[in-house]
Amino acid sequence: MREFIDAALGFPTFLFTAALIVVVGFWLLVLAGVTETDSFDSDVDLDTAGIGGVPVTVAFSLLTAVAWFSSLAASVLLHHLGVSGLVRALSALAVLVGATLLAWWVTRLLVRPLHTLFPDEPGPSRLDFVGLTCTIRTGRVDAWFGQAEVAARDGSTALVQVRQHGADTAKADAPALSNGSTGLLYAYDDAGEFFWVAPYDTALDPRASAA
Repeated sequence: MREFIDAALGFPTFLFTAALIVVVGFWLLVLAGVTETDSFDSDVDLDTAGIGGVPVTVAFSLLTAVAWFSSLAASVLLHHLGVSGLVRALSALAVLVGATLLAWWVTRLLVRPLHTLFPDEPGPSRLDFVGLTCTIRTGRVDAWFGQAEVAARDGSTALVQVRQHGADTAKADAPALSNGSTGLLYAYDDAGEFFWVAPYDTALDPRASAA
């Protein structure tokens, strides 16, 4: 055990050991919900290095882990060979370069199958539905209750919570929305996590006229 500790804290492995500590700390923050896996995606472009297609944190974590293990194994081997002096220093530099290149090559192989888990384009967000028409799927819609089905621009559909201003008993003059009615999602309420909807004439729908 002492041999591995000395190797992990010796040159060049301690460089990767420090990076590995940062990686472990980052993923602990992710597990705690303090940060997200894609926190640094806007700051670094890994496509030029051939390891893009996954979040920067994932690629860096793989690179660090492979480099650390490779450097540790090579450093232990050098210790067993008993090299010292200038030969030891040159060998350590060779381990540093070799471990880095090996880690880059292995990371390139690993990110290819992982790419399918991290699509380039994010799925539709709730705000993407604002301005679209929907079909009411509940018997009524008022200021407290209602659901509707909406089709996103990519063709996917979603069942969302909707509310209508002035549809309660105190303001019965508002046009009613019921099952099968067409409505327009014109705003989203972040606190309540629902859309404000208004009656909409399907004859005015530009998608209907285009069809």
